[in-house]
Amino acid sequence: MKNHKEKLIEVYEESYNISNIEKLPEDLENYLKLVCGNINRSKGVYTVLVTLLTHKILSPEQDIRYFQNKMENGFSARTIDTKYITPTLKELKLPSMAESGWLTRSLEQPYPYTMKYKGGISGKGMKEAFLKIVDYAQNEEKFVIPILRIILKSAIYIREQNKVEIKKIETDDSIHISKIIDLLDTHFNYKYSTHGGSKLPALAFYSMYEILLSEISRFKDYELLPLGSHTASDRTSKSAGDIEVGKDGKIYEAVEVKLDKEIDITAARIAFEKIARFNTERYYILSYIGTKKEDVEDINALILEIRDTHGCQLIVNGLLRTLRYYLRLISSPDLFLNKYINLVINDKELKKIHKTKLEELLSNI
Repeated sequence: MKNHKEKLIEVYEESYNISNIEKLPEDLENYLKLVCGNINRSKGVYTVLVTLLTHKILSPEQDIRYFQNKMENGFSARTIDTKYITPTLKELKLPSMAESGWLTRSLEQPYPYTMKYKGGISGKGMKEAFLKIVDYAQNEEKFVIPILRIILKSAIYIREQNKVEIKKIETDDSIHISKIIDLLDTHFNYKYSTHGGSKLPALAFYSMYEILLSEISRFKDYELLPLGSHTASDRTSKSAGDIEVGKDGKIYEAVEVKLDKEIDITAARIAFEKIARFNTERYYILSYIGTKKEDVEDINALILEIRDTHGCQLIVNGLLRTLRYYLRLISSPDLFLNKYINLVINDKELKKIHKTKLEELLSNI
């Protein structure tokens, strides 16, 4: 029997063309239109539905409304999502959550997904649509695969719409560092009409660290950890920072990147908490805006306290200033720019406008 990943991929491959799906009940079609039209806004609902539907295909006897082990005759849907569904969605470059759809509080309430479900699902009509789709899938087996195919078709459409081909730099060290900084400055600071732009500086520093780890001796034998989601708050994030360098499970160096927030004493104290938790040796807080003037004295005092009590170097600096310094340090600024282009093209949290803006800026270099 196929596992959840294999079954999901099988249905995904059948979802490019949904013209052979028989007409669904009108109310079900309307519920699906609502959910599919809000995949990016309600990734939790989308991910949970994909998980429940995939499991229903593999285990028709399971009542998928009872999605927790502690419920009578229930099962651990979150475990299935974390182990199979979300990693597979990421592998297919489809919209996905950072770890699991059940990290959304409104979906993890300990009540079955009946029409009396007490959790409050955000978005006009989304709660009813979600519960009705689950109800159809539970009670009418013939609709399970068609529903999943329609949802996956919408996810495929979103992925394809978000694709932008950007030609990489082919020259050899011909772009002046100041031009790269100007490009990044404009790309970071452009007034986008959608969210996601705050991740751009993190992608730039990730690109830079990919080079630093291969060229700087102090990073010998260390690895750059995968770049995670940029939507979690500093206090709730399970990572040490946006960029993490480590070895054998220990974080050696971390970088927290801020685009639209200045560095204040609270940010420095949060960094201290993470330094203590992860036992880092170096910790950077870098901001496009800079450091809050009123807090400079307190931040400097905290930096000294951290050095004396922990030994970690806390470094507070400007975002572009740091990038300019690193561009002078590495062997090929063009290599950095190509790595940045690649990350922007393939990032699923960014929107099409972030990618087309980079394409426009590159064409003017």
